[in-house]
Amino acid sequence: MNSFRTPRWCSAAAVAALVLAAGTLVRAEPPAGQTIDGIHCDAAEGAVFHIHQHLSILDRGKPVTIPSDVGRPIAGTCLYWIHTHSADGLIHVESPKFRTFTLGNFFDIWGEPLSKKAAGPVQVGTKTLRVYLDGNAYAGDPRKIELTQHADITLEVGPPFSKPVPFTDWQGN
Repeated sequence: MNSFRTPRWCSAAAVAALVLAAGTLVRAEPPAGQTIDGIHCDAAEGAVFHIHQHLSILDRGKPVTIPSDVGRPIAGTCLYWIHTHSADGLIHVESPKFRTFTLGNFFDIWGEPLSKKAAGPVQVGTKTLRVYLDGNAYAGDPRKIELTQHADITLEVGPPFSKPVPFTDWQGN
């Protein structure tokens, strides 16, 4: 299924008409600063807990871009404790307190689904979702993957499937 983000100017009736006409899945807008999963959107990055992870999504062998500025609402007045700066798949956890963060938290802040049926903008449909953590197959719920220092996460919808290429470009992160 194709998807699109609902423009802010678009009314609910117009969205409903578009969905009915096109049979298209409409996703919710990304959060605009409200607390998500107990994670706040603060004016500055937290300095108590600072770690990085890498996320790759492959759609039938082709890389899917993880956007820059996930976790930075359009208004730009705050930054979630889990966010991206660039479109390289590097996730930043920069929190004012220690706690466990999960891949599900990241996807909730991104405003994208994560389940056996969808990996962000990629719909699984009749294909299969394979999940890898640090190069090893992960059989559990991908939403529960803990974001630990240098966790290397791959979500692959296929076939085709290939062994994940380890991410090594941490550049001091």
